[in-house]
Amino acid sequence: MISASARLLRLVSVLAARPSWTCAELAERLGVTDRTVRRDVARLREIGYAVESEPGPWGGYRLRAGSRVPPLILDDEEALAVAVGLREAALSGALGGDQAALSALLKLRQVLPGRIARRLEEMDAAFVHTPRTSEPQITSGLLLELAAACRRGERARLAYRDGKGRATVRDVDPYRLVHTGRRWYFVARDVARDQWRTFRADRVERVQPTGQPVREQADPPDPAQLVARATANGPYPLTATVRLPLPVGRALRVIPASVGTHRPDGPGATVVDIGGPDADGLAGYLLGLAVPLRVLGPESVREALVRRARELLADNSGEVGGVGDPGG
Repeated sequence: MISASARLLRLVSVLAARPSWTCAELAERLGVTDRTVRRDVARLREIGYAVESEPGPWGGYRLRAGSRVPPLILDDEEALAVAVGLREAALSGALGGDQAALSALLKLRQVLPGRIARRLEEMDAAFVHTPRTSEPQITSGLLLELAAACRRGERARLAYRDGKGRATVRDVDPYRLVHTGRRWYFVARDVARDQWRTFRADRVERVQPTGQPVREQADPPDPAQLVARATANGPYPLTATVRLPLPVGRALRVIPASVGTHRPDGPGATVVDIGGPDADGLAGYLLGLAVPLRVLGPESVREALVRRARELLADNSGEVGGVGDPGG
C-alpha cells in the first residue's frame, strides 16, 4: 500500500491529466475508496492546491488552472524553459513516436500561472518553424487543443478540410494523437458514421468541446496501426500486393509501416499491400527496393515491373568503354 504523501502526488498528477474527474473515477484510478479520495482532496486544499468541485451528474473534481506547478517547485524562468523545451520536443518528434513530451506539456500548461502562460503564448506567436521536406506545419496551440480533446473524454465538433480542399464539420469522439515522424494524425470516432477515422492534424481548422461525454468503446482500435493502414493504402487509386522472403521485422525495415500494410506469410515471409498512383509508379518503387520479391497482384504491376527490369537489363548488357577508350 502506497504512503499518503505518494498517493497525494499521484492524485495531483491524475487531476492534472484532464479537466474533470468524478470521485468514482479517481477512486478506481488510485485503487482507493471514495472516502479516501474525499479525504485526500481536502488535504490537497489544506496545503494550497486549488481543487474545485463541480456539481451535477457529470460533475466532479478539477485542478484549477494556474494554482501551481506540481509536483516540482519551479520558478518562473524554469517553468517557462521546461514548457518551451517540451513544446519543441513535441513538434519535432525528437523523442520518437511516443506521447511523453506532448502529455507533459499538456499537464504543465494547464497549471501554469497566468503570467508564465502569457509569455509562452507570446513566444509561440513569434517563433517560426522551418518546414521539414515541405511538410505542412501545425501550431503548438492546435496540437495542445487536440491532445486536450483526447484527454477530456468529451465529444468534440471538428472543423476539417480534406486533401481536395472540401470543408466539413462533424462530431467526433476524440481518442489519440499519433506522430509518424512526418506528420501528426488525430484518431477519433466519427459519430454520424460510427466509424474510426484518422484526420491529418494540420488540416484541422477548429476543435470545440460539445459538453457530451464520450461513449466508451468496448474494443477500441490500435491508433498506430489505424494510421499506418490509412497512410499506406489510401487515398491511392491502385494497390499492389507483394511477397518478400523476409520475416515481418526485416520486411518492415525494407518497406516501412507508413508505406505498406504487412502480414506474415509463414515464419520467413511477409505479404505487403502497397498503394500507389499507377502500375508504372509502383513498379519503379518496387524495383528501387533492390530486394527479392514476387508481385502477387495486380497483373498490371507485375507486367510493369518485368518491363522495367528488362529495360534496365538491356541498358546494361552491352560493352561499356573505359575512360580514354576511343570506342573504335
